[in-house]
Amino acid sequence: MDRDTRAGRRGGAPGGPADPGRWKALWVTLTTGFMSLLDVTIVAVALPSMQRDLHASASSVQWVVSGYALTFALALVPAGRVGDAVGRRRIFLCALAGFVLCSAAAGAAPTIAWLVVARLAQGACAGCLAPQNSALIQQMFRGAERGRAFGLFGATVGVSSAVGPITGGLILALAHGAQGWRWIFYVNVPVGAVALLLGLRLLPRVAPGRRERLDLPGVALLGAGVLAWMLPLVFAESGGLRRLWWLFPVGLALLACFARWERRVSAREGRPLLDPRLLTGTRGYALGTALGALYFVGFSGVWLVFALFFQNGLGYEPLRSGLAVTPFAIGSAAAAVVAGRLVERLGRLLTVCGLVAVMAGLAATALVLRSAPPDVMTWLAAPALFVGGLGSGCVISPNVTMTLREVPVRMAGAAGGALQTGQRLGGAVGTAALPGLFYLVLGSSGRDFREAVALSVGAALVAMLAALTIAVLDWRRDSSRTARCHPRRIPEQPTPACRCGGRE
Repeated sequence: MDRDTRAGRRGGAPGGPADPGRWKALWVTLTTGFMSLLDVTIVAVALPSMQRDLHASASSVQWVVSGYALTFALALVPAGRVGDAVGRRRIFLCALAGFVLCSAAAGAAPTIAWLVVARLAQGACAGCLAPQNSALIQQMFRGAERGRAFGLFGATVGVSSAVGPITGGLILALAHGAQGWRWIFYVNVPVGAVALLLGLRLLPRVAPGRRERLDLPGVALLGAGVLAWMLPLVFAESGGLRRLWWLFPVGLALLACFARWERRVSAREGRPLLDPRLLTGTRGYALGTALGALYFVGFSGVWLVFALFFQNGLGYEPLRSGLAVTPFAIGSAAAAVVAGRLVERLGRLLTVCGLVAVMAGLAATALVLRSAPPDVMTWLAAPALFVGGLGSGCVISPNVTMTLREVPVRMAGAAGGALQTGQRLGGAVGTAALPGLFYLVLGSSGRDFREAVALSVGAALVAMLAALTIAVLDWRRDSSRTARCHPRRIPEQPTPACRCGGRE
């Protein structure tokens, strides 16, 4: 039995004893992950208050949301690679301290320019935190314990995205007065400070290997490619897709140059920013990353569509609008924890079933919102949203586990960063395209909010159907590999040895 296997059964790092504080350390990373991901959506409900109090224009206040998402996405892969090279604990703690300081600066912002700069810096710190979360899970856990840990991580990702609007509405309801929006940022300060103190005590100290030179050309090419794709999307509400459409082919060319450069660095036995072998030689990584990106197109965009429908179409307050979709968040959290325990047994089949459930739940929700009377609409939609949440919990968490489970620990940060970059890009596409479709249908149908929400959710289902296609292909491939590696026993004959390179 090799040392990785022995460590996996103990739940510790390879070759060493199990860290008795690994589960406590996990809760520190999950808390910070929840906080940083929550800040992607929590601010949206407070934009009108910010615009009024800071005397800002609509286009400038939009940068409070868009700027955070932009720098978040840009930092993910480089920060993951730096964490692999110099130590994940060190990068995690530095990024968390920066996030807390930037949150305080955003809450105290006297002008819109100050607030936007603070949010840009806060997003960069969040992007440095995110890949360390998944990498620390791979570093601290093995075997079945890793599946359970990723289950909790997946629940954190799913729930933080879903409860952002309701949390923002709740804070605004409790913080009375014209400056109540500032508490959306201030609330991060005590939580982050406590997490920082606990992280200093609980996160494992692992001495990094020899210092390596960062692949600066790779950083520049990847950053420029992601920026070219993100800019039209973050400016979508002010006509960015129409004015900046040419950046999409530019971004595609830059990403192609990035891929070619990384292959060149790898061929010279260098240390690329993102090792091409992750995509070509790591089982399940490429398909899992594509599946996650497509799923987040629908998953991220549909929440803005629901918020527009409930607030603009039905006149709900932000808090009530958030409460209307709470069943989805509850179902997602419950299923993600259970799915983390089932993923080792069911594999990709769990994701297939989850995608079918979330699509069925959202389709039923769209039908209810399209036809039900307004006074009972949210009650009738609640069971369908709960089913959709159960399905989502069986998608995000297991997909993270299956995408990263074969990744070498030395590449865990960069791999986790690339996975989340795909999710951020997918989320940016969804949050730009689905509300855009909502307004387009609204304008062409004589302000029929019901038709607009139904068609927009239908577009989200198309992206999820593409993700389901990938999941089915991966499931059938894994089933075929298992059949070759574990042929049926024939009485009176020896069982052939496994020669296909799969796991026994």
